[in-house]
Amino acid sequence: MVEPMVIRKAIMAAIPSETSNFGESPDPGQVYLPRAHAKALKLESNLVVGSRGVGKSFWTAALNTPNLRPILGSLVSELDDAEVSVGFSAKPDISAYPDMDAFANLLGSRYKPYEIWKAVVLRWLAPIAGESVPVELWNSTVHWVRSYPEPLARCLEAANAKLMQSRKKALIVFDALDRSSNDWGTMDSIVRDLLNVALWLKSFPSIHAKVFLREDQFARNVTDFPDASKLLATKADLVWQRHDLHGLLWQLLCNAPEKHGEVLREIFGKIVGRGPERCEDFWKLSDDIKLDGPKQRSLFEALAGPWMGRDRRRGVPYVWSVSHLADGKGQTSPRSFLAAIQAAAADSSDNYPTHEFALHYESIKRGVQEASKIRIAEIAEDYPWVKALSNPLQGLTVPCEFSTIEDQWKHSFPNGLDGHAHGMLPPQHEKRGWPGIVEDLERLGIFERMQDGRINLPDLYRVGFGLGRKGGVKPMTRR
Repeated sequence: MVEPMVIRKAIMAAIPSETSNFGESPDPGQVYLPRAHAKALKLESNLVVGSRGVGKSFWTAALNTPNLRPILGSLVSELDDAEVSVGFSAKPDISAYPDMDAFANLLGSRYKPYEIWKAVVLRWLAPIAGESVPVELWNSTVHWVRSYPEPLARCLEAANAKLMQSRKKALIVFDALDRSSNDWGTMDSIVRDLLNVALWLKSFPSIHAKVFLREDQFARNVTDFPDASKLLATKADLVWQRHDLHGLLWQLLCNAPEKHGEVLREIFGKIVGRGPERCEDFWKLSDDIKLDGPKQRSLFEALAGPWMGRDRRRGVPYVWSVSHLADGKGQTSPRSFLAAIQAAAADSSDNYPTHEFALHYESIKRGVQEASKIRIAEIAEDYPWVKALSNPLQGLTVPCEFSTIEDQWKHSFPNGLDGHAHGMLPPQHEKRGWPGIVEDLERLGIFERMQDGRINLPDLYRVGFGLGRKGGVKPMTRR
């Protein structure tokens, strides 16, 4: 048997310390495609919706990396030879798309978002069509779009014809649209007009658009335009089931560097009866291991043991490690899950070096604490006001009545949340007062409403915010 300490070191080496993606091309060994995500990557799926940390930016980067598309093509064959470009993302590329300041300048010049997005498409397709258009400044490109609608139409027709002739497809991907404006009304216009442009491109069989949206963006009235149903029919949701998360974990473990990978692949082979599949310079899991079943459960049991304590009353690590990282809508992100497992391995190494399994059950609980801290830091990047609202609630025990929470907020924010968005999007329903803000927190999966009307917080947020719950994972001490 391999020593638990050796396995801990291998786990820590296998999981990237930074699980966020800011447009960097993923390593082939990190690409794991759940079957539920295959629909989202199909060319005809124009609208993809998901919460933070579920893979929107990851798939944007993966689609834009030529050597990864054949890997994705194993489930989505049409991606094998597709021409892919990015029309907006968190990674700056001013030649390909305007950033927030450039967007504001163009809107200030009374250009419509619809014209701006058409200009982005034009810059992408003009070289394919063999056409020359003004690209010195975005103002000049958008002005050309407004002034020359017929040449614009001819340019797209020519690009589509050349793609059809070469039997290729072209895809433009849009992500991180919250970076285009910090005003909800402006954001709605930007997103709505982008979806209109995606609908416009459906007239060209070889040209496709894919728009990744956060759930709170999609929940607004951004599809209230004629024929939006044609886009809604293609909508895909990025969700991760428990077996998807464990499959991703073992994909990373089997591709751990050097001797660490050898150790983990040996464990995998003993449990499964065969090793992972070799694909050029990386390893991948066979389809049967991607499914929830005895083999997948046994794999995690080899790392963490059978119980979350001394006996079955405390739960099963395979289930517990995912369920206690779910948000208020029952969804667990891969980013939170991987962070918790990595932290559990480090904590086991520090505090339980002689434990018979690589992951001690108490360390898995502390992994949830670490994942909660990371998740809250991520949420604070998009919604700074969430962190501000959590501070007065520290020490409360949930579930509790809304009036208890409201009293704390009224005392800490007598003038409301004015100024706490820090240049980012404020709460959507701030004008409705504290009940509206609670609704926003429920939409984000931070609060959950119980049947008796009380407010609860899932462990993913409760622990990091410093709130208590009888019998739950201990909250973190806030400084």
